[in-house]
Amino acid sequence: MAAAFGLSRIAQIAVVIHDLPRAVAFYRDTLGMRFLFEVPPMMAFFDCAGVRLMLSRPSSPEYDHPNIIYYAVDDIQAARNELAARGIRFNHEPHVVAQLAHGDLWTANFRDPDGNVVEIMSEVTR
Repeated sequence: MAAAFGLSRIAQIAVVIHDLPRAVAFYRDTLGMRFLFEVPPMMAFFDCAGVRLMLSRPSSPEYDHPNIIYYAVDDIQAARNELAARGIRFNHEPHVVAQLAHGDLWTANFRDPDGNVVEIMSEVTR
């Protein structure tokens, strides 16, 4: 019997932006992501540990909506402090959102210049 089909590996994530130079500066310089290439005036691409992040102006009104991406970090408090030092204002400070069998799931979030929620998360062993 053949294995059941299921999606599992993310190749690329698209995030809606409105000002490409501002978004590139934010994701590259403030968040420290590895810039890959740009296709002005619509798109820019970054590498997130093998998953490609595409920043893109909306191609039509039905694609103009906020997004949420969750980024895994090893130490959520250290990540929060580093991002705050770079000028990030958090919507909520790191806190436990779930108690898992092996530890606690912590999250904190902020918004990018286009209003998209950027969430950092960390599973902390008890």
